[in-house]
Amino acid sequence: MVLFGGRKASGNKPYALDDTWTWNGTTWAEQTPKDHPTARYDSQMAYDAATGQVVLFGGWAPGGIRSDTWTWNGTNWTRQTPATHPPTVAGASMAYDAATGQVVLFGGLQDYTLSDRTWTWNGTTWTEQPLLTAPPPQEDTQMAYATGAGQLVLYACDNADLDGSNSTWTWNGTTWTEQAPASTPPVRYNADLASAPAAGSVVLFGGEVPGGDDAFLHDTWTWNGTTWNQQHPASHPPASFDGAMTGDTTAGNVVLFGGLGGNESTILRVHGTWTWND
Repeated sequence: MVLFGGRKASGNKPYALDDTWTWNGTTWAEQTPKDHPTARYDSQMAYDAATGQVVLFGGWAPGGIRSDTWTWNGTNWTRQTPATHPPTVAGASMAYDAATGQVVLFGGLQDYTLSDRTWTWNGTTWTEQPLLTAPPPQEDTQMAYATGAGQLVLYACDNADLDGSNSTWTWNGTTWTEQAPASTPPVRYNADLASAPAAGSVVLFGGEVPGGDDAFLHDTWTWNGTTWNQQHPASHPPASFDGAMTGDTTAGNVVLFGGLGGNESTILRVHGTWTWND
């Protein structure tokens, strides 16, 4: 598992980092690649199983939002020069779609405007998908692949209107379909979402609730392909949002690192690594 960049826990601006770390199931190790992306946060990153590489796109960097594409081969970062690519974007949703063998990028703050555009990466270039139906324009939401259901899942929040609405969408390789689950997590932004490799489900943790003084959550939900189910673990990470979370296929669990917590008046950097076992 690979982690790149992010925001510093403390210190003077700029907050962006450019370090690369790997997780082997028990510990973190900082890597020293010859080349790497510039310092940034809110970039999009996903493992491309078709090429065996990690793909990174865009993000906030000193000077503005980026539109560059990088791949990690296990030892070094390489900047790619695709014929086409999305515009500058930060805070988009990006995940690997095992059904089509492509990486999918949705939404985000594209050219400083909330977007509902969908792009796919085939290992060499980006292609925008022409769609009649799509989730609402948004940023800082996540999507993940549910292996048991064979679908890419997006937990969407309409943060274009900030009207307190949410929805669940699935991607079949050509179109988005809104789902009507029997139960769903309460409305939130910036939740952490990841594939749970052992159960073949998707796990959602925490997030930021619109409004309120203590507007951060620590609840856990899983998606089984048709509905969301709240879980009640004996222990859990502190209430937080905007962490880094992904499924570890080697260990068969989900790993969560960092995030933001506290309350609306005192937002704190959350440290620590947590694992979720199905």
